[in-house]
Amino acid sequence: MADADIHFYFDPVCPFAWMTSKWVRMVQAQRDYRVDWRFISLRLVNADVDYATRFPPEYEAGHTSGLRLLRMAARTRAEYGREAIGPLYEALGSAIFDREDARNDAIAREARGTRGFVEPILASVGLPTALADALDDDVWDTELRAETDEALSLTGKDVGTPILHFEPPDGVAFFGPVISRLPTAEQAAQLWDHVIGLTRFPGFAELKRSLRERPQLRALGWREGEVGAVEDWHGGSRRRTK
Repeated sequence: MADADIHFYFDPVCPFAWMTSKWVRMVQAQRDYRVDWRFISLRLVNADVDYATRFPPEYEAGHTSGLRLLRMAARTRAEYGREAIGPLYEALGSAIFDREDARNDAIAREARGTRGFVEPILASVGLPTALADALDDDVWDTELRAETDEALSLTGKDVGTPILHFEPPDGVAFFGPVISRLPTAEQAAQLWDHVIGLTRFPGFAELKRSLRERPQLRALGWREGEVGAVEDWHGGSRRRTK
C-alpha cells in the first residue's frame, strides 16, 4: 500500500491502540485517508524485560497472545494482501474489547491466542480458519521483529502502542495519541487536526499526563452510561469522574 496516508502500527491486545484505531477510522471516513495497518509486538518490544518485576502477573500471557495473533495476521497479509488486515484487526479488536461478554482477566488474555478464539473471527471476515495454524508458527517472528523495529525507529524506543506515521515516508510519526473515550464525529476531525498540527513542529517531543480515565471498553469493565474511572497509572490511586 505504497500510497497510504497513514501507517498505523498496532498490537491487537493493546486497549489503547484499539481505542485510537476506532478514532482513526472515524477520521478516515471523513477525510478519505488510506490506512496501512502494520504490526508492532509488545511481546517483542519487551523481549528483554523481566515480566515478573515490570508488569502485573497477567501481562505476559496477554502480550504472548498478541504475538500469536500477529503471526496469524502476518500470514494473512502474505496470502491475502495488506487490504485484509484492516477488517481482520477490526474484528479482533471488537471481539477482544467491545463484546458484551468481553473480559480482561488472565484467562481471557491467554485465550485470545487460541484457535477456539480466532477461528470464528476469521470466518466472520471471510478468511479461512486454516490461517490459525500460524498462531504457533514462529517463522513469522522475524518479520514481526523487523516491523516492530521499523515502528520504534520512527519514534524512539521509550514508547508503547499504537505508533502512527502520517504522510509516510517523510511525514511525522508519533506514539498515540492515547485517548480513553471516543470523540463525536465533529470532535474526531478537530482532535486529529490538533494532533497533526502539534506534531508538525520539528521541536515537539512529548505531552503527557499519567492521571487519566481507564479506556471506555467493555473488556475493562465499562458499560455505556457509566462514569469513567480515573487512575494514576504509576501510583495506582483512582477516583470516579462526573
